[in-house]
Amino acid sequence: MLMRLNGWLQKMMPIFTPLSLVIGVLLDSWMIPLLFLVPWLFAFMTFAGSLSMNFAAFKSFKRYSVIIIVTIAFLHIAMPLWAYAVAEILFNDPLYTLGFVLAVAVPTGVTSFIWAAVTRGNLALCLSIILIDTMLSPLVMPAIIHIVAGDAIHVDLKPMMLDLFLMVVLPSILGVLVNEWTHVRVSKTLSATLAPFSKICLFLIVMINSSAIAPYVEHITWELAAIIAVVFILALSGYAICYIVGKLIWKDHDLVTTFVFTGGMRNISAGVVLATTYFPGKVVMPVVFGMLFQQILASQFHRLLMRNERAA
Repeated sequence: MLMRLNGWLQKMMPIFTPLSLVIGVLLDSWMIPLLFLVPWLFAFMTFAGSLSMNFAAFKSFKRYSVIIIVTIAFLHIAMPLWAYAVAEILFNDPLYTLGFVLAVAVPTGVTSFIWAAVTRGNLALCLSIILIDTMLSPLVMPAIIHIVAGDAIHVDLKPMMLDLFLMVVLPSILGVLVNEWTHVRVSKTLSATLAPFSKICLFLIVMINSSAIAPYVEHITWELAAIIAVVFILALSGYAICYIVGKLIWKDHDLVTTFVFTGGMRNISAGVVLATTYFPGKVVMPVVFGMLFQQILASQFHRLLMRNERAA
């Protein structure tokens, strides 16, 4: 029953994700009071996703060290620099610039594993990248924000590091420990049992967080349209660059697929929580609008990669 439900939800992700976003915007007055649930839903989703991981993932670093380093460098150096340059040229506003950088500098999304699995990627490599990037996030994210914000924007980094640890790192460690300490059959059964609830949590997180968009879309302005357009360009370029670089360097379908989804996907819900907690509205906007395109683009690149595999 749960396996069938999980399979159905997995197929419906490209439809339910944008639908959840629309519902959240339309029912914002009902969703905003539920914002306090997001860190807990997110922690549960991270825990459920981490049940497939174990500390052996770190052993994959030796075998796949180049692609892991390239992916993490792309996530936290190349994309933030690209977002910074685009935002500075088009907006020249330090708050918008920080928002665009924050939107792309968050760690790779746990849901990248779901897309990699559906698209026949290298799951061991995918788990390695997610786990390593997750562990680095409380150090990497505040460092990037400090560099971009400088003295222009006061940011209290210690609480942010703690939030990242509680939302991302701690649930991941707990999931890995459950996997390590229980029989393989137990962890697999628990992972399969929680999988559909994890996807439901994803839809709820998108729905609740998207309520933060509602005040900004009540009055469509050219500036708002420009922000949405730039968010789309950055999201699309992330997937596209990974696809092109992957095809040129690694060529193998499973490696290209893993690079595309771990490099293109972002833990955007964590970014939204951080943005809404620590920054003003101008910083929040680019991060929140990141939810508009991430899963939709993932579904399109899933189709592209699968078509390429069938043609090979």
